[in-house]
Amino acid sequence: MEKKNIAIFVSGSGSNCENIIQYFTDNDLVNIALVLSNRADAYALKRAEKYHIPTTVMEKKDFNDEQKIMPLLEEYQIDFIVLAGFLLMIPDFLVRAYQRRMINLHPALLPKFGGKGMYGHHVHEAVKAAGETETGMTVHWVSDVCDGGEIIAQFKTAISPDDTPEDIADKEHILEMEHFPQVIEKILLQQ
Repeated sequence: MEKKNIAIFVSGSGSNCENIIQYFTDNDLVNIALVLSNRADAYALKRAEKYHIPTTVMEKKDFNDEQKIMPLLEEYQIDFIVLAGFLLMIPDFLVRAYQRRMINLHPALLPKFGGKGMYGHHVHEAVKAAGETETGMTVHWVSDVCDGGEIIAQFKTAISPDDTPEDIADKEHILEMEHFPQVIEKILLQQ
């Protein structure tokens, strides 16, 4: 099977990004070819550079410009895109170009707690406010609807009434570290 070039899109600290890079180091199937961020101060870029992964910063106006983003993805021969804490909406042309070749990680059990404005601590605060007894992570295909693509995999963890939003975030993050790279690998093996 031919090696796949993966781009990871990030906006923040990049713990998932680094976990994915580590998981696929020396892998015959996957080459992490590019880490792209919409923020120059995203710590994920420093994490990627530590592993000698090419990085680029593309602000929203350029990211939404087909003439700027598509040539970049072609230059790195990107076969598959992983959104790992990427906070921009994906433009329609990119959704079409990478149909069933672009996935997102969402820190809740979709369809609950998804959609516009539901990211990071906002999700965990909403889970707490709703009095949920469990939370989890969802990996889904990217579509033109925010957090609306077909669900690929979900993993759950119990939460207690005593858990703060930070506790909920910590429990959910453990699931991400444990499962996200394996889900990516499984999808790529089926491509």
